[in-house]
Amino acid sequence: MSITAQEYARRRRELMAQMGPNSIAILPAAPERKRNRDIEYPYRQDSDFHWLSGFPEPEAVIALVPGRAHGEFVMFVRERDRDAEIWNGYRAGPEGACAQYGANDAFPIGDIDEILPGLIEGRDRLYYDMGRDADFDRTVMGWVNSIRAKVRNGAHPPGEFVALNHLLHDMRLYKSAAELKLMKRSAEIAAGAHRRAMEKCVPGMYEYQLEAEFQHEFIRHGARYPAYSPIIGGGRNACILHYRENDALLKNGDLLLIDAGCEYQHYASDITRTFPVNGRFSKEQQALYELVLASQLAAIAEVKPGKHWNAPHEAVVDVLTQGLVDLGLLSGEVNELKQTEAYRRFFMHRTGHWIGMDVHDVGDYKVDGEWRVQEAGMVMTVEPGLYVSPDDDSVDDKWRGIGIRIEDDVVVTKSGRDVITADAPKTVAEIEAVMAEGARTRVAVGKRKQQAG
Repeated sequence: MSITAQEYARRRRELMAQMGPNSIAILPAAPERKRNRDIEYPYRQDSDFHWLSGFPEPEAVIALVPGRAHGEFVMFVRERDRDAEIWNGYRAGPEGACAQYGANDAFPIGDIDEILPGLIEGRDRLYYDMGRDADFDRTVMGWVNSIRAKVRNGAHPPGEFVALNHLLHDMRLYKSAAELKLMKRSAEIAAGAHRRAMEKCVPGMYEYQLEAEFQHEFIRHGARYPAYSPIIGGGRNACILHYRENDALLKNGDLLLIDAGCEYQHYASDITRTFPVNGRFSKEQQALYELVLASQLAAIAEVKPGKHWNAPHEAVVDVLTQGLVDLGLLSGEVNELKQTEAYRRFFMHRTGHWIGMDVHDVGDYKVDGEWRVQEAGMVMTVEPGLYVSPDDDSVDDKWRGIGIRIEDDVVVTKSGRDVITADAPKTVAEIEAVMAEGARTRVAVGKRKQQAG
C-alpha cells in the first residue's frame, strides 16, 4: 500500500499545467533539525516536497520547468558517499533520483548555484513560497539577482513571483483513492490504539503509561511516529485543550481524555475519545458525554457534498447550547445565547479542520469570503467538546473539572460521508463494555499467573 510513481508524476503534470508556460517552480526539502548537541530529531520530509516526489532525503531541491526540452522535473540531491552512508544510511544520489523517483535530470546539490540560475533565466514567472525558510529565501533571491545583474547582456529574470502553495495546497485538499487507502489504514491503527487504552486503563496508572500503549500499538503496525504530540489528560487535565505533560496519576472517578493519532506513510489520523478511568460513567459525566456525542453525530450528518465547511460547527453549536440550557449550565433564550456565543465558556474551539499529510492539513476554509463548499475527496475532523473548568464557581460543583471531547476523521464521498475512525469505541455502552472486557482479561491473566506460580 503506497503512492505509485505514476501518481507522483500525475501530480507534477497537473501542477505544471496550472503554472502555465514559461514558468518555473522551486521547492526545497525540509532541513534536518538539531534536538540537542549532535543529535538530530528523526527526519521527516516536507509534506509539499514529498507530495510531489516521494523523495525522503534532506538537502534536496525540486525544480519544475514546464516545456523544458530536456525534461521538466529536475532534482538536486546529495551525491552518493560511501563513508557517509556507512554512518547515516543509503543515499539515492543523482542516478537514484532519476531511476527511483522519476526525475528527468538530477544533479549534485553542490552544483545548484551553477545550474539552477540557468533554469530560472528566461522564465517569466517564478513559483516559490517566500517566507517559509529565511535562509533559502536569500538563496533564491541571490539566484534571481545574479540574473538581474546580467540584464544589459540580454539576461531575462522572472518578472513575477507567485506563491506556490496557492496552487499546490488546493490540489492537496482533494485526496486520491490511493491517499484515502493510506488514511484509512492510519485511522484503523489509531482506532485500535484507543481501544487498547480503554482495555488497559485502571485507576493508579500514570498518563504516560497509556501513552506507551499508543506508541506500542502504532509502531507494531508500521506507524513509526504519532501524527502529533498526544494528549493524555485525566481529571482536570482534560480541561486543558493542548495538555502535553502526560505525567499525572489517573484517579478513580475521573474521566480521561485522549487525543492521539498516528502517521502512516506520511498520512495522519486524529482521534479523541473520553472515557472513565474506572470503566463506569457517573451520572453527570454521562449527561455531558451524551450531549457532546449528540452534537458530534449532528455535525457528522452535515458532512456531505454541497454543504459548506461551517455547517458541522453550526450543528454543534445548536445542540450544545440547547443541551447546556437543559442541564442548567446556561440560562436564557437559546438563540440569544448562540448569538452572544455564551456557549464559549464551555466550548471554545472550532469543530474541526482539514486532515491529510499534515494533521492540520492545507486548504482554504473560505473562498472569495464565503465558507468553502464540501466536495468529494476532502477529509475533515469533527471534534466538539465541553470543558467545565475546575475553578468555575458559577456552576454546581458536580460539573466542575469535567472535560470531554469526541473526535473522528470523516471523508466527504460522492453520496455523503465515510467515518474512517469508526472502529474506536464511542457510545457509553461500547466504552463500558470494552473496559469491562479488559478488566475480565486482567483478572483471568492474574489467576493464570497465580496458578503457574
